[in-house]
Amino acid sequence: MDAIDAPCAVMDRLPAGFLDCPPEKLIDILPGPTLFDFQGHDPHPLFVSTLLHGNEYSGLAAMQSVLRRHIERGLPRSLLFFVGNIRAAAADLRTLPDQLDYNRVWPGTLYPDDPQAIQARWIYHYAAKRGVFASIDIHNNTGFNPHYACIKKLDPKFISLAGLFSRIVVHSQRPVGTHAAAFADLCPAMTVECGKAGAGSATQHAIELVEAALSISHFPDHPPAPHDVDLLRTYAIVKPPKGTSFSFDGTQADFMFCADIDHLNFSELAPGVSFGKARAGVKLDILPGEGEETAPGEYFDYADGEIRLSRPAIPAMLTVDPRAVELDCLCYLMHRIGLDGERA
Repeated sequence: MDAIDAPCAVMDRLPAGFLDCPPEKLIDILPGPTLFDFQGHDPHPLFVSTLLHGNEYSGLAAMQSVLRRHIERGLPRSLLFFVGNIRAAAADLRTLPDQLDYNRVWPGTLYPDDPQAIQARWIYHYAAKRGVFASIDIHNNTGFNPHYACIKKLDPKFISLAGLFSRIVVHSQRPVGTHAAAFADLCPAMTVECGKAGAGSATQHAIELVEAALSISHFPDHPPAPHDVDLLRTYAIVKPPKGTSFSFDGTQADFMFCADIDHLNFSELAPGVSFGKARAGVKLDILPGEGEETAPGEYFDYADGEIRLSRPAIPAMLTVDPRAVELDCLCYLMHRIGLDGERA
């Protein structure tokens, strides 16, 4: 596959000013979404994707630091480094109104004929041809969450890759069209959630992860000890139905969520915990977290207008950012599982 025919810019060297360029200025020095292909001592490349969401820039800052350290003296492993939605980054937005979500357009997407999906598919095949070793997609989130990794396959190599970042590992089959889900068919692959963008700990943790992944020679074929990993699975995705209103500040709406709802993230919640209030007759959409055919069932009751959990669950990605809810969801609901995939 020749780079000259690419629907994506491919470069083997950094443009002037890249290493010190803030995310909002990348649009001035890159022609668009760009795949960097750097040779290293081990020819099988690590793939790192950043800025699939334009306002999640810790991955970019981390990669600038890693490249600043290695680019002159050489990388221990070849590196495919993708810089994604620079238009949205220029506006400090997750996604622009005229775009699909850059993390919903990879092979397996619901939108295979969209130009973004065609570009993502080309990058996927480029990486496959290069014999990619592992893939890391670096993200931030808008609520209070610990740093954690998401994987599609309960495979020892995937869990080992995730363990380079966090002992908290989420096994998830949805949403479809994500970078990590697509690359799971090529190599150990994961999404990492580094907390809020701009936090120093987010960038530093991502740096440490990439350095470790560049240096490791292989992933073990045996699973880790059960006490070395906190393994969870996404069973449900929670969204306000289209056309309904919601608020986090007490403003009258169909759903009036608690102002500090994101502080519930990764807590083991018992039935009865309140998420806020709802107008009579409206309910949250509960979508499957495992697959199209899996009905997650009801997780809330709405007696007396209060939105209360009706069974135990562990939420993730709860946010008080209305735009994030509109573009993605209110939260994911999880349960603990064992290394065999069975509910714990």
